[in-house]
Order: sequence, then structure tokens, then C-alpha cells
Amino acid sequence: MTIESILGAIVIGLIIGALARLIMPGKQNIPIWLTIVVGIIAAFLGSLVAKWVGVQDTPGIDWIELLFQLGAAIILVGIVSGAMGSRKVNR
Repeated sequence: MTIESILGAIVIGLIIGALARLIMPGKQNIPIWLTIVVGIIAAFLGSLVAKWVGVQDTPGIDWIELLFQLGAAIILVGIVSGAMGSRKVNR
């Protein structure tokens, strides 16, 4: 694992996580660092699903793999924001 692959995962995680938050309706109460982590995990899961389906390596831009990654990010952002939203302090 090189520094370039780590930085690339962070950048892709930020983009995928931010897109997922934009697509999700309503407000998500999760910090930006958690959005990046969710995006990184979603990018990994989306790539894994694309590999299982057999569409990971295609000529040009891997649009199908990106859609799998975005779909995973939307699901994970929904799960995480739902879990974070239930942690309200009653005063």
C-alpha cells in the first residue's frame, strides 16, 4: 500500500460520500470525517460487487463500478445517519 493509494482512497471516499449525502433526502447528522470513512468503505464494497459481477475492468471509465460504489455509499450514509440521528440528548 503506497501513499498515493491511501490519498486516492481518501479523495474517492470524499467524493463518493459527498455525492451520497447530496442524493439522500433530508439532513444527515454525520460529520465530514465520517462521510469520508463511509465513502471509502462504500468504494471498497462497490468495487468488490463489481468484481463479483464481472464488470470491474472495462475499457475507459468504469461507470458500472462507480454506480455500485455510489449505491453502497447511499445505503451506508442512510444507515449511519439513522444511527447518529437516534443519539439525541434530552435536556
